[in-house]
Parts: sequence; structure tokens; C-alpha cells
Amino acid sequence: MPPIARDGLCRGPKVPHSKHDSAKSKTARDAGIAALDRPVPAGVNTAGFGSDVVADALRALDIPYIALNPGASYRGLHDSLVNYLGNERPQMLLCLHEEAAIAIAHGYAKVTGKAMAAAVHSNVGLMHATMAIFNAWCDRMPMVILGATGPVDAVKRRPWIDWIHTARDQGALIRGYTKWDDQPASPLAAREAVLRAGWIANTAPCGPTYVNLDAEMQESKLAEPVAPIDGKRFMPQVDSAAPAAQIEAAVSLLRNAKHPLIMAGRVSRDLDAWNTRVSFAERLGARVVTDMKISASFPTDHPLHAGAPGIIALTPETAEAIRISDVILSLDWVDVAGTLKHVGGNGNAKIIQVSLDHHLHNGWSMDYQGLPPVDVFIACEPDAAVPALLGALGPMAPRTVAPVRQEFPKLADGKLTVDHLADHLRRAVGERPTSLTHVSLSWNGASWPFRHPLDYLGSDGGGGVGGGPGISVGAALALKGSGRLAVAVCGDGDFMMGVTAIWTAAHYHIPLLIVVANNRSFFNDELHQERVARMRNRPVENRWVGQRISDPDIDIAGIARAQGAIGFGPVTASADLDAVFAKAIAAVDAGSVAVVDVRVEPGYTAAMTAAMTRKSD
Repeated sequence: MPPIARDGLCRGPKVPHSKHDSAKSKTARDAGIAALDRPVPAGVNTAGFGSDVVADALRALDIPYIALNPGASYRGLHDSLVNYLGNERPQMLLCLHEEAAIAIAHGYAKVTGKAMAAAVHSNVGLMHATMAIFNAWCDRMPMVILGATGPVDAVKRRPWIDWIHTARDQGALIRGYTKWDDQPASPLAAREAVLRAGWIANTAPCGPTYVNLDAEMQESKLAEPVAPIDGKRFMPQVDSAAPAAQIEAAVSLLRNAKHPLIMAGRVSRDLDAWNTRVSFAERLGARVVTDMKISASFPTDHPLHAGAPGIIALTPETAEAIRISDVILSLDWVDVAGTLKHVGGNGNAKIIQVSLDHHLHNGWSMDYQGLPPVDVFIACEPDAAVPALLGALGPMAPRTVAPVRQEFPKLADGKLTVDHLADHLRRAVGERPTSLTHVSLSWNGASWPFRHPLDYLGSDGGGGVGGGPGISVGAALALKGSGRLAVAVCGDGDFMMGVTAIWTAAHYHIPLLIVVANNRSFFNDELHQERVARMRNRPVENRWVGQRISDPDIDIAGIARAQGAIGFGPVTASADLDAVFAKAIAAVDAGSVAVVDVRVEPGYTAAMTAAMTRKSD
């Protein structure tokens, strides 16, 4: 089957390296991985089994990689990927856990905006993968998940094992947080299902799709040759356009606003779209707020950016900008209703919502948040709406807006904090292009400016602890050869839950720097326990019980080395960070995975701590 062009799929995140990824650099990026795990040529050029047809469909989607943890339920497809396709487009990325396989596909999509594939074994592998799938769903990231089941025909099942690995309606396990699923019963139906899965996953609003393959269908010989099709004819381009009437209504509100505000939410990694947003905000003279739950959407050191971005709590500067605004433009902001509630409401502001997210809302998951008040609704992607708004806005008299003074956090001598970690890390990378693929909950948004759409790739989406390492490996895979340094800052709990993803990065020579902000605690839950204690007038001093990760302390660097990475630390003094970070970055530049264990004092930003420990909402 001919390959399907990447155009015409998800119109959200676009090409990952829109300004610096030439064909030459792309070849360099892929060459190292492509040389690994090369099979003996099998001399198979024609599809002979059901799983060969599925493999052809995957290649038609032009998916470069399929992350997987192997299993007998899809042994037919595994053979087809190796001995029919030659382990090439897609190339298998072996993972040590299904959550890592899904997380890697998730991270890859964060950079590219395109679906990677992942395969999980039967019902048990799918159950392992569920948390990571939910993360990708909440993050609105595309991926094609291939699953399998023991023979649907019970007569064909092996004793015991095929029975416990066969489930009726297996897709029901994840139907509440996937866009679409199918269980095709024939090779031609499977081809159609895979093509449809790719098309739906990559069409905005994006999300994971799942195709469950019957083991018998995979392993059966084809009764007759399967006629080729032009795959791209089954992948129609879907563009969203900004309705003219709604654009005019929105511009009328914005043009007459005294204190317009832009909530820059889920947008693409495209640099042209980024620059258009900046131009629109400057033309309008609008304050802009951003959110670290999602990827970078506006330069955070721009004079119009109000307050440092956060993951949970708003800074006082951000809250005040929202509170005084009279017209709010939401560019697919994750939680408009919750944000207004957080600042005490803003019933006087007119709300303009630009989003397609309502297409994914269902009765199982409440990840779509509260129902916000909306005065003008523009049903399209923000990347399509902003140029239309800018064009309709026309020339405007300059609006006097006092620039926001952005300062890095003040660092106190003494105990090593996450702010110290961030300060030394920022100085260590200097001016080189760097992508923060993940940050810990303790991260201070004021400590690192974002000036490019790839500078920060957002959090895990669904709040699933353990996603950081795998997501970062997938993002680093997509960034490989781009000239950008991939850096993750993970909490110790997050790192330990997802640590086996590091082996995949080491095996496939995916350069990545992981800095573990190691507070030796599930500190987020310490604050929750403190809050409950305050509500019940009980001792807050006991909040650490059942939370601290100590006695013995975990050898983070040793565990990293066990996965094939280069481990550094533990670092316990800020004076030692510069030298350690220099060595770690040099190791990454040489093609390795480096992990630095930094023993930090537990603590969050003042705004987040206050939000989490006050007695009530």
C-alpha cells in the first residue's frame, strides 16, 4: 500500500521542527535507531497472512515507530512487523512495561502532533496500559493502540492461557477515554480499522484509538491475495474553519474591551502559529496567561504575559489579571470554569471560547471540567481562529499596557531547593535550544522562560504519577537530531514508577537528560494530609507518616545505571550542581541518557502550598 501523506490529519500540533528540520537532519535523527535490531532478511514480499495485511495498513499510516511489550496474543503481528516489513516503518521499540510503551507514544505526539503506534498484549497488557492511555486522552494527544485477544472462537483456544487472556468486548476497558475502538474479524476489516484508527486519532480534537486483533485472524493464511488500495484516499483532510459571524462578534467584544485577556491553552507546536498569537496579543494590547498543565503557548517573559504559569494554583499576578478583565478569549483553555472559580469568579467578563473539545465529552470521564459561561463560541481550532481574529481586528490605536516585570525566584543560602536546581540547570544549558519534556509538581514557573513552542511540552495530562519518564523518552525520540536538548525534571515518586522507560531510551540511543527533584517523599500527599488534619484540628506534624521515601533512601543514580543510563549523584549541595550538570549534559551530547539525583528540600511555590493546605475552598 502506498504511504499516506501526513498532511490532512490532526490540524493541532504540526511538524515538530518547522524552522530547522531539513531532510538531512531528519535522516540523521532516524539513522541511529534504524540501524538497531535489524532482522535477517526473510525474503517475504507479498502478504500471506492476516497480520501481514495489518502491518501493511500500519505502514500506510506512515507511522515510524511502534512501542510495545511483547505478548503471544499478537505474535502474528509481531512476526509480520519483523519478517514481512523488516522491522522498518514502523520499527519496534521494545519496552519493559505497557505503561512505558503508551507513555513513549504520548511523548512523541507532544512534539510532532502525530500519532505513533503502541501494541499491548491481550487484556492483561491493556490493563497495565490504562493509566497511560488516560493520560494521553486528557492531554488530547493522538496515538494508535493495537491490542489483541486470544482466539474469539473458543474451540481454537489453548488450554488455560488463551482463556484467561481472552475477554468479551475488550475495548470496553478503555472506551471511556479513547476516541474510537474496534475488533475486526477479517484481514480486510482489520485494514480498514487501522486506517480509520489513524484518521480518527489524528483528527482534531486528537486522542487515542484502539484496535483489538483476534489471534486467529492474525495467524490465518489469506484465502486469496488482498488487492492494494490507495491508502490516502481513506484519510481525508479535515480542516476546521472559523465561522465569520462568530469571528465578527468576538472582534466586536475585543475591540471595545478595556481590559482584554487571552487564556492561551491547547495550541500547536507550530512556530508560525506561535508568532501569530504574539502579534494578535500585541495588536489587541491584551494580557495573556498560560498554564503548565499543557505545552508552551506564549512567551512567558513577554511584557504582556501576566504572572508565572503554574500547574495547579494561579500566582497572585495571574489571578488579578483574570479578575479585572472585561473580555476573556479562551484559546482552548483547559478549565475555564475552574479558573474563574479559583479567582473568586468574574461575572462581569464576557467570555469567548475557541475550542473543538466538546466533541470528546462523554458520560464516563469528567476530564472536560466544569461548564463555563460563554458569550461567543467559535467551534474550530485556535490555530485557525487567531489569524481570522487578527485579520478582522484591523488596525487599532495603541493600547497603554504597563509591562509586567518578570523576575527569577530569589534564592536563599542554605538548603537545596527546586528553585536552586532550576537556576543552576538554566545556567548550565545556557542559550542552546532546550525542551523541558516534563517538570515536577514542585517546579516554579517563574524559574524558566518559554520563548518557543517546543521549550516546554506540558505535564502528563491525567495526573498519573509515573508518566514523566516514558513521556520524556518519547519526546526525546521525536527531538532526536533536531539540535534541541531534551531535559526532564521528575519527582522521585514519578521517576521510580516509570523508571523502566529509561532502558528503552538507552537501548535505542535516545539522548535525554533526566534530573530527579528528589524530596524523598510523596510530598503532594503530605500537603493533602496536612489539609485534612487542619480541617479536623489534628496534628499536622503527622503528615509525613506513610508518605516519606526513606530508611533506606533509594539509590536513584544506581537504578539509572541499572537501566543503561549514566547516573550522577546524589547531589546535596547547590555548589556542586554546576559541575554535575556540565558532565551530565556532555554525556547527553555524546548520545547517552543521563540521570542526576538532586536531593531537594520538600516544598512547593507559595501559591500552590496555600491552595493545598487551606482548610476549605
